[in-house]
Amino acid sequence: MSDPLEILLTNDDGIDSTGIRALHDVLSEHANVTVVAPANDHSACGRSISHEVDVSDHELGYAVHGTPADCVVAGLAELGPVPDIVVAGCNKGANLGEYVLGRSGTISAAVEAAFFDVPAIATSMYVPAPGTSLRDIDLDVDDYAEATRVTSYLVDHALGAGVFDHAAYLNVNVPLADGEPAPFEVTRPSKRYEMDAERDGNRVHLKDRVWEQMDPETLPDPDGTDRRAVVEGRISVSPLTAPHSTNHHEALTALAETYPAAVEH
Repeated sequence: MSDPLEILLTNDDGIDSTGIRALHDVLSEHANVTVVAPANDHSACGRSISHEVDVSDHELGYAVHGTPADCVVAGLAELGPVPDIVVAGCNKGANLGEYVLGRSGTISAAVEAAFFDVPAIATSMYVPAPGTSLRDIDLDVDDYAEATRVTSYLVDHALGAGVFDHAAYLNVNVPLADGEPAPFEVTRPSKRYEMDAERDGNRVHLKDRVWEQMDPETLPDPDGTDRRAVVEGRISVSPLTAPHSTNHHEALTALAETYPAAVEH
């Protein structure tokens, strides 16, 4: 018998959210789970980090008065045993597209783990709710069945299969649970970006119009993207890398070579 896996579990919705409870209960059935999660909601905070945070005991583990990135650093460096894998989620609301990768607290927790060279999975659930704030939608543990099923499967199998030899973390988006397991598709992040802003007196309202284009019949994203997969009822799993790579660029190299002469007076 091999030792059970050690999992560090975090999120950005806060330690009292239903999504993290659902993952904790399922993962704890066959792994040692240490929860280090924000004391309250830190959605869309990216990889914001704090110099010092308060921490308190919680029935699930540790509640950190800070960001998901704070939680990962504190969990990996101080609060928990060295994990085999970090799991972030389950987020109420999908995290889809390239532009979300630097914005989502859920994904940022996985990226922070990657800088520690610890494999990670970020799991989010697509909740179709046009014109409705996710804060106004109540979900129970059963609604997260698809998310817990695929996350548990990946935790059990991805490490041994060598998935993380080629990916630093997995961005997983799932549809709402609907009885039978949904199909699993390996995807790439969508490139669509539709941010807009409108001024109203002394306020500027920022709007992400990507979510207005989620009709399966008219969805503009091509096959193979995360948005198309999840809107059509499939589990989207994007294998991603961190830190970000840089490309050698001849034009920029030429500018570097001409810089000294160009700025001489």
